[in-house]
Amino acid sequence: MNLAIIGTQWGDEGKGKIVDLLAPNFDIVVRYQGGHNAGHTVIIRKDGVDQKFVLHLIPSGITHPGSTCVIGNGVVIDPRALLEEIAELRKKGIAVTPQNLLISNRAHLILPYHVALDRRVESHRGSNAVGTTMRGIGPAYEDKMARRGLRAGDLTDVPSLLEKLSVNARQANSLLTHLGGDPIDENQLLADGKQWAELLAPHITDTTYYLNDESRKGRSLLLEGAQATMLDIDHGTYPFVTSSNSTIGGACTGAGIPPAKVGTTIGVIKAYTTRVGSGPFPTELHDKLGEDIRAKGNEYGASTGRPRRCGWFDAVIARYAVMVNGLDALALTKLDVLDDLAQINICVGYRINGVETAQVPFDAAAMEVAEPIYETMPGWQQPTMGISNFAELPEKAQTYLARLSELSGAPFAFISTGPERNETIIDTALLAKHGLELKIN
Repeated sequence: MNLAIIGTQWGDEGKGKIVDLLAPNFDIVVRYQGGHNAGHTVIIRKDGVDQKFVLHLIPSGITHPGSTCVIGNGVVIDPRALLEEIAELRKKGIAVTPQNLLISNRAHLILPYHVALDRRVESHRGSNAVGTTMRGIGPAYEDKMARRGLRAGDLTDVPSLLEKLSVNARQANSLLTHLGGDPIDENQLLADGKQWAELLAPHITDTTYYLNDESRKGRSLLLEGAQATMLDIDHGTYPFVTSSNSTIGGACTGAGIPPAKVGTTIGVIKAYTTRVGSGPFPTELHDKLGEDIRAKGNEYGASTGRPRRCGWFDAVIARYAVMVNGLDALALTKLDVLDDLAQINICVGYRINGVETAQVPFDAAAMEVAEPIYETMPGWQQPTMGISNFAELPEKAQTYLARLSELSGAPFAFISTGPERNETIIDTALLAKHGLELKIN
């Protein structure tokens, strides 16, 4: 049985922990879209000491011996960032080899001129900036769609690589100069290209054939996405979105597998809502409570360190994510962050220009002026940290979770009550209905 993990809000829902929890049950873990603007945090306790891993491009399964990790064709890869990540993992004792990390030869590359262009264009937007991480993600996807991008497979043919790099660098430098920026050093780019080819070529293969062949042999796939539904280029709060499809369709196109092979889909969702960067956020809290949630939830970007905007749970976008992705179940994270609250609000609808709606508007401007319609529930004001049995949760916490599930339209297969693997409530009966017989370490 194959399984896809999808973010249901604006990212940062804790997908890394859920994938890490599940990875030992799957033969292959696949990252299928996005770039190193995403960060998945994994915390592993070893010999009584917590070890923290922040993964940006490499799938979360890399910490599990025996798992094969694949960076799919839908990902955009900055060779420098990937090599730094590999070096950091090796420094912490995690083996990264051409046997356990495979890179699609169809995955596009983020190159230094993409980063320079990203920074220059975003600065020119002024008050209309979309909140990009300025890591070259958007310009790399632009080159992909304009059919001038370089792909990982180009790193396996150095003479052709250098020729393509030279042509693209000159084109990019012309645009950078026109925008008032500094050109990149073409000679340095060519020298770097040779080094990237030498170090990464052993990992590069045709993962489309590999994944389909292995699936036919009965090996199981765990599909790991970056970002989330409300950042999807088509279905998110455009233009305040990422540059790829972070909904379920991206799993098929970004891994090169047919929809029938996806199997079960689980959405990861927080017990409240957060967002990084610009864009509409109806339930955002602009007061001390929002700051308190940020502090208790350690709501800072894993990739950028930027503080996350915090707000109440938004059932409108939760229902939307369940619908768009066809989610079979949800994995709720950070329940314990709400432990101290006397009352908790849930957004059950919006009021836009005086009209009530239970739908996500297509227009970001309409979303920006949406007033949340709240339903208020009593808080439980008891600790839930570390609880791994649903029956042990405070009754009011159980009631809150039941209401979130009802409003979202999907049951909870996982409820996370802390950062570590064992701090998770798991509905094994629900998972079994979807053919998932899991062993949790």
